[in-house]
Amino acid sequence: MALQLWETLKEAITAYTGLSPATFFTVLALLWAVYYVATGLFGSSDDHIHQRSMAFEEQMEPLPPPVQLGEITEEELKQYDGSDSKKPLLMAIKGQIYDVSQSRMFYGPGGPYALFAGKDASRALAKMSFEEKDLTGDISGLGPFELDALQDWEYKFMSKYVKVGSIKKTTVPVTEGDASGEASGAAETDTKQTEQTEDGPSQTPVTESEEKSSPADTKEE
Repeated sequence: MALQLWETLKEAITAYTGLSPATFFTVLALLWAVYYVATGLFGSSDDHIHQRSMAFEEQMEPLPPPVQLGEITEEELKQYDGSDSKKPLLMAIKGQIYDVSQSRMFYGPGGPYALFAGKDASRALAKMSFEEKDLTGDISGLGPFELDALQDWEYKFMSKYVKVGSIKKTTVPVTEGDASGEASGAAETDTKQTEQTEDGPSQTPVTESEEKSSPADTKEE
């Protein structure tokens, strides 16, 4: 019975495929091997993609609410440039600090605007410059078109991001030497004015007495 089935199968293989039974089973084995290899490759790729998606989801955890910082210095602002993932990502425009953590792909490390993070980049944004010298909040000397561009950036940040503070304005301290110099200069000025005031009345009567005595002297002569 089994022998008859085998003979029937061989005849069917030859009739329908035109191949000998040995060739048919060889081709079938090769196809199975190709399928096994392809399944292994795509299966590992899918696992890798799944692992990457899991890691990305872990990185994209819900952002904590923005923390109000108040007034901070430019040096303190540099701590929020994205290098520490536990800290918010901050950026300033015209002295106003905004939390741009939700756009970390743009302003975070490796992003196209990463060099603006942790700084007041007003001048660079106005000029659309990526030069180190323009990474400053000094907007003096900018033209009207550049100021308009900066205004557009400010409106965008105000509507999209939360303001969390402002940059503390630095004042030039007055040294003791300058203060003492100004005080001594003022004292010298007051002394001169006092001397002129004291000398003025003493000279005036003498002149008048001389003028009054001169006619008398003339008469006696």
